[in-house]
Amino acid sequence: MERVICLVMGYVFGLFQTGYLYSRSKNMDIRNYGSGNAGSTNVLRVMGVKAGLIVFIGDAGKMILACLLTRFLFASQPEMLYVYLLYTGFGVVLGHNFPFYMGFKGGKGIAASAGLLASLDWRVTLVCLVVFVVTVAITRYVSLGSILVMLIFLVGMCFFGYQGDFGLAAEALPEFCVMAAVISLMGIWRHRANIKRLLAGTENKIGAKKKE
Repeated sequence: MERVICLVMGYVFGLFQTGYLYSRSKNMDIRNYGSGNAGSTNVLRVMGVKAGLIVFIGDAGKMILACLLTRFLFASQPEMLYVYLLYTGFGVVLGHNFPFYMGFKGGKGIAASAGLLASLDWRVTLVCLVVFVVTVAITRYVSLGSILVMLIFLVGMCFFGYQGDFGLAAEALPEFCVMAAVISLMGIWRHRANIKRLLAGTENKIGAKKKE
């Protein structure tokens, strides 16, 4: 029951579509521009740095709030808390990526996943931040940085989980790693079109005109 509560609660939080709401406040629908995605990267490309930052903070913030609520609700179950946090995180990502009131057409969940990282472990967050910034600075591919972050997220969660850093019960560790893998693979799967363009050498670089 706890897992269902976390998933549903997370989905509700994920429905707050910062990119869509911000673009509507500017009398436009971001889904009709650029890549057609409602996430922070497309907002950055179409509406500029300020807009992209606002949307990123909003999408990461809704994840952080959802995780704070999970910590409050399940504080009495520390041996399972981090498992529940991942269920909450997955719910938020699902709500962000597939909002029912927008025809299930949302974002890719990377900003929300950044909020999940910040809610779980500062060490993994720091490594992901450095890798993302360096990757984007060198290649100018936001998608490549995002994919690498999702891979590091999975490795970091499993490593520190089995190190005992999250206080999980031994029997909860496999489930914890499975959920981390599900979230990681969701983020990578949402970038499947980007991966094809990266392999073909036609991926759009940040700061460059979008290729047709």
